[in-house]
Amino acid sequence: MKMKKTDIGVVAFMYLVCAYFYVQTVKFQADSQTYPMFTITLLFGLTTLYLLQMLVAAKKHGVESGVDTIFKDFQPLQFLVCLLGAIAYVVLMHYFGFYIATVIFMAAVLLYLRVPILHSVIAVAAILALVYFAFGKFLGVKLPVGVVIKMLR
Repeated sequence: MKMKKTDIGVVAFMYLVCAYFYVQTVKFQADSQTYPMFTITLLFGLTTLYLLQMLVAAKKHGVESGVDTIFKDFQPLQFLVCLLGAIAYVVLMHYFGFYIATVIFMAAVLLYLRVPILHSVIAVAAILALVYFAFGKFLGVKLPVGVVIKMLR
């Protein structure tokens, strides 16, 4: 498999993401840096492995543009609906909190993408359980509650 020039941009972007989150993480208290540093290190390592894989592929098989295949099966309407859904998700999270917004967003997107109902229910339940136990119980992170939910309390 040939290396695609477009993947260079992906690697550069991922290194920038790692750098940004590293700079933000070092501002935390030392005991709050453990998990973010682990995640950043993991992302940096995986990006570096991908870069090495790209270099090996370039040496063995050559380099191709990759631009022609990026948008080959691009569906503008599907992209637009998902983009607008993501914006609506942020707005919903502000008003109704993380859990309600996540259920609505995931259900809407999965239905739009024609994922079978049973698979959608399992995916939504699994994500909510994972987030609840990982962030809420294990890490003790308070997720956004939402303006409306705060008023109802």
